[in-house]
Amino acid sequence: MSLPPEKASELKQLIHQQLSKMDVHGRIREILAETIREELAPDQQHLSTEDLIKALRRRGIIDDVMKELNFVTDSVDQELPSPKQIVAFDKQSTLKKTNIDPTRRYLYLQVLGGKAFLEHLQEPEPLPGQVCSTFTLCLHYRNQRFRSKPVPCACEPDFHDGFLLEVHRESSGTESKVSVGILNIKLEMYPPLNQTLSQEVVNTQLALERQKTAEKERLFLVYAKQWWREYLQIRPSHNSRLVKIFAQDENGINRPVCSYVKPLRAGRLLDTPRQAARFVNVLGYERAPVIGGGGKQEQWCTLLAFLCRNKGDCEDHANLLCSLLLGYGLEAFVCVGTKAKGAPHSWVMTCGTDGTIMFWESLTGHRYIHKPTNPDGSPLAEQPKPLYPYRTIGCVFNHQMFLGNCQPSDAVETCIFDLNDESKWKPMSEDAIKSVCAPGATTSLPPFPPLCASTIDASVTSNEIEMQLRLLVSEHRKDLGLTTVWEDQLSYLLSPALASYEFERTTSISAGNEEFQDAIRRAVPDGHTFKGFPIHFVYRNARRAFATCLRSPFCEEIICCRGDQVRLAVRVRVFTYPESACAVWIMFACKYRSVL
Repeated sequence: MSLPPEKASELKQLIHQQLSKMDVHGRIREILAETIREELAPDQQHLSTEDLIKALRRRGIIDDVMKELNFVTDSVDQELPSPKQIVAFDKQSTLKKTNIDPTRRYLYLQVLGGKAFLEHLQEPEPLPGQVCSTFTLCLHYRNQRFRSKPVPCACEPDFHDGFLLEVHRESSGTESKVSVGILNIKLEMYPPLNQTLSQEVVNTQLALERQKTAEKERLFLVYAKQWWREYLQIRPSHNSRLVKIFAQDENGINRPVCSYVKPLRAGRLLDTPRQAARFVNVLGYERAPVIGGGGKQEQWCTLLAFLCRNKGDCEDHANLLCSLLLGYGLEAFVCVGTKAKGAPHSWVMTCGTDGTIMFWESLTGHRYIHKPTNPDGSPLAEQPKPLYPYRTIGCVFNHQMFLGNCQPSDAVETCIFDLNDESKWKPMSEDAIKSVCAPGATTSLPPFPPLCASTIDASVTSNEIEMQLRLLVSEHRKDLGLTTVWEDQLSYLLSPALASYEFERTTSISAGNEEFQDAIRRAVPDGHTFKGFPIHFVYRNARRAFATCLRSPFCEEIICCRGDQVRLAVRVRVFTYPESACAVWIMFACKYRSVL
């Protein structure tokens, strides 16, 4: 059987590449074996890793390997809390060189497909140009974050990506031990080189760590049950309160709620606590459905899963906001309770040094000062009226503390938030919490990833959405038999208003309205009417946003405006936040001379 010339050429090139790789591996083995024979002194037990790397560099192996590797990097520079460079390798993309420091250690990880995604067993083959569901592989290693190219959902998804992970140098502490273990496991693929740690030793160490973790978690569970019994003895009616000590994550693992929170620094991506609250607010809200469909179930996501999905439940938003506020040095807690109609809810509370209690709603970014009412006060006495939507509170927690509300009433408006008063708040042992929730306490706790800078170009995205909306409005008016005339200057004058709206959402301070109103008065002639309609979204789908706008009678009146000398305007402003989250402000406007 003969192959076509094109196929034969491709096969020949593939075989050549594989032989070249095998040759590189063989040369590495030969040089390392020769180095051991020639340089290992009789009184030495082993050669250091640095000695072996120097030997490879002297023979030119490292330079040859680096010449063969091509890497691609994102076109947008991402500012992370650490200067580590994130590099991804993709054979099917346009390649370009990137600088790799030969003095640093890297681990190259390739993902070459997936198996047994059985929920997609009957997934049809996507047609060319057809929009389909996709998988994206998200990885986190130390302070490095990676995302693969999206691939169509299938039983055997065609992942074909590579990631260059920078491995830290040996140093004191737990993290260096983890690196050594990973490196030695990888080196076991080659002939033994008198390594300091054998595979058996590594496996033994991992088994011991798992045993220690299981024992710590068992002891904490025993303590939590004892704490709960003591809590109920204070007042049996506490059994009806929403006190949550454990929560199930996306992998079905029950974890202490304190493990979902940890001080998180945003580097230079977020400047203030209020800006952090705005960032958490623009992340999508979605409750996790039960597997197989049906109703809803409570599921808390680990931080990495939440950030990769870019959406989550109120608990996920509250945990992230609390972590960010702790990173800013505030005394922050996640509150677990209910809101209107008794629906379970979580929000964030900060305690000021002056005793001020501030509630932060992570789904909206709103803040509320808590002033307790006196249930035994005179009916004629003026009581503070709560503005927050919260009804009851069962417990509060952060990464170090867990306190159950043991006051006579769990109504938020009457609660006293003196967390040091054990007659009002029953604390858990901080040592018990630390044993399972402190960094490095157990191997089962997932690490907290750093935030990634946005990859969205705000100006380009704003222009694209605006042009799409202009086209949609023109088509809509054409169907109604109306002509459309756009006024670019009027559209431009709407920009300050959109910037002011976002500034107010972030800081709770209104600014810039006077200048905007003065400019509009100058742009609208006497005898003309001006109407404007601003609206806010957290997604960038222009058609979806337009459909939502048409459901507003006031906005529809502007888009379908009739009259003499009608001029239309639309302005879009995209404000970007970490993790490619964004706030999209749209304002439709018109000016016209009324026809009586």
